[in-house]
Amino acid sequence: MNPRLFYFISILLLFGCSGKEKNESARPNIIYIYVDQLSANMMSCAGNQWLKTPAMDYIADNGMRFTRAYTTNPVCSPARVSLMTGRFPGYFKDDQGKEVRENRGSIKIPQVSQEVLNTTLPSYLKKANYGLYYGGKEHLPASLSPSTLGFTYFSKNERQELAAEAAKIIRADHDKPYFMMVSLINPHDICYMALREKATSVQDANILKRATIELTTLESAMKIPEGVSSDEFFKSHCPPLPPNYEPQIDEPQAVKKLINLRPFRQNARENFTDDQWRHHRYAYHRLTEVVDEKIQTILDAIKESGQEENTLILFSSDHGDMSASHRMEHKSTLYEESANIPFMAMWKGHIPAGKVNSENLVSNGLDLLPTICDYAGIKGVSDPRGKSLRPLLEGNKVNWRETLGVESEIGKMVINKNGLKYVRYDLAGFEEQLLDLKEDPYETTHFTNDVKYKKSLDELRTIYEMEWFPE
Repeated sequence: MNPRLFYFISILLLFGCSGKEKNESARPNIIYIYVDQLSANMMSCAGNQWLKTPAMDYIADNGMRFTRAYTTNPVCSPARVSLMTGRFPGYFKDDQGKEVRENRGSIKIPQVSQEVLNTTLPSYLKKANYGLYYGGKEHLPASLSPSTLGFTYFSKNERQELAAEAAKIIRADHDKPYFMMVSLINPHDICYMALREKATSVQDANILKRATIELTTLESAMKIPEGVSSDEFFKSHCPPLPPNYEPQIDEPQAVKKLINLRPFRQNARENFTDDQWRHHRYAYHRLTEVVDEKIQTILDAIKESGQEENTLILFSSDHGDMSASHRMEHKSTLYEESANIPFMAMWKGHIPAGKVNSENLVSNGLDLLPTICDYAGIKGVSDPRGKSLRPLLEGNKVNWRETLGVESEIGKMVINKNGLKYVRYDLAGFEEQLLDLKEDPYETTHFTNDVKYKKSLDELRTIYEMEWFPE
């Protein structure tokens, strides 16, 4: 070969390979750590002094934490359908043709359309040549399960084993970037405290029969520290009752009906003592610390394998827990404790460290898909109301949404950037409320009939019907 020609070919190959390597290094590995039933305020980095969450705090300290992030639906399966599809759960119909708004209907979603399959999160990432890994809690219909959508399922365990198996994948060699979903179960075990007190239905009795690990973990979380008396426990170790411990003034009938649908929920509201509610809150905090330890295992693997600067870490939850607010436990309501969730992102060298975003409204279910796709180098669109968080995470100015919709089993709501919440309940007939989180952050009352709010109420009604939930 002509020496000059050989030289030019060598240069072209060198620059070609360098360009490819540069492009691949610009696309990070992406790990989405996803816990179950964690409210936004259940982290020490959020100012909660009754627990310590060093792993979650590390993500916050080295990235951005959003305080105004919401689930698309505050119950497990519908929220998870959103994460996979980038759509509201109510976009789908169950096997009876009903809009999906609760767990049973979500699990009974039949075969979805090809349009949906082509625009799921894993579908986009496969097009972007990402490896796909999934481990932990699933709670999805067969038509949208991780295996159906193309993930390599590395662990069905939801606890310690899951974190350890995720760490093995992180430490392994990879010939292309990967996306991993790690779906950890806790602090969901708090659900069993009220349930075991009055599991009178066949459904609830069967749940308890299968809950050996869950009940053991709960018992450990409820245990009073060694050497501490009962008086000292409640004086110094137990979180106090929340400021909104009593039911909301003029509480909607939909909320009452939700509570009364399950005997154990009704029993907790009517019969739990103040000390029982405080003990419930104590166990919830301890279970959060349990899951934080598992998150630490994952963070250690990323750091020890030298991958921190090549890994985007996203952290969130499917929904929160009422944790004695309004004398309620469990989820499914549109109160902040249930619907407002943690959302954090960390990528060293790319996302500024230690930032708190308390301005922008974020939807975990709608925004996760376009955000991950943006970082993966592909445009991902499902519900066009979903937005990539990348400009916010990297400190760029962007026109952001002024309102956000949330669905639930008992109704739907729209919240605006000024903290006004318009809720339209339908579980017990038509009811509506206007709440003001700036005036009344604990949602102890409502302002629906206050003449000062008439203009805002009318505006939010229109936005609800035209922008978020048109008939």
